[in-house]
Amino acid sequence: MRLFRNAVVAVLGGLLLAASLPTGSSAAEGGGFAWVGPKKKPYFVATLPENKCMSMEQEASGARNYMKKPLEVYPQKNCKGKAVRLAPGQDNGGAAFRSVKYNPK
Repeated sequence: MRLFRNAVVAVLGGLLLAASLPTGSSAAEGGGFAWVGPKKKPYFVATLPENKCMSMEQEASGARNYMKKPLEVYPQKNCKGKAVRLAPGQDNGGAAFRSVKYNPK
């Protein structure tokens, strides 16, 4: 019985997590920026300031742009290193990054 209960809790937890992540057109309509942090935990912010460098304090990978304008991710803090430009709806293929700039000028 305990094993069954644990399995049900795990499945429900997975469904709740999946339901909370932006997908498809709902993400594109609402905008936002998603990435994966420590211990493979997903993160999402609805808005980012335009043309401002935001450095990540923890490990980050798998950047995905749900915003309406392009953004750039950088391999180093303070938006240094070779930028990878992500058009709306595009991701960086799971690569690590250390900073991001939305709608760079």
